[in-house]
Amino acid sequence: MPGPELSPGRGGTPRRTVPLERAEALRLLAAAPFGRIVFTADALPAVRPVNHLIGDGGEVIVRTQPFAGLARAAFGRPAIVAYHADEIDPVRRTGWSVLVTGPARLVTAAELAAEYARRLGPWGDPHGGVVIGIEPTLVTGTRLIEEVPV
Repeated sequence: MPGPELSPGRGGTPRRTVPLERAEALRLLAAAPFGRIVFTADALPAVRPVNHLIGDGGEVIVRTQPFAGLARAAFGRPAIVAYHADEIDPVRRTGWSVLVTGPARLVTAAELAAEYARRLGPWGDPHGGVVIGIEPTLVTGTRLIEEVPV
């Protein structure tokens, strides 16, 4: 496994990229206010900003419009998607980034979908959208930190 990558930040201070353990990546994701769902639409990558929460089973729950690339999930067939969130300080160029990849499925239990929708609140249309759960099959993350001189 390759070592951490080094790159200079503003002012020339070196930065180090450190991989995150799965548990830490999910903890950071849970605390983030929003992220981006990545899916395929008409054979091209598509990205939409959404807010999220972590469900009781550990899945990433989002409320979004039923975009063409997510239509498979609406019909009960999983669609493989990615979900990304980060927190990067643009001045210090430090922070973290987390990517979850896995099958997305429509939350079909009416009471659970309504509870998730209530907790997520409206992102766009307050009366539209669907609630989707993303199984965190693959979870990767990195932290970008300042290299401390010794």
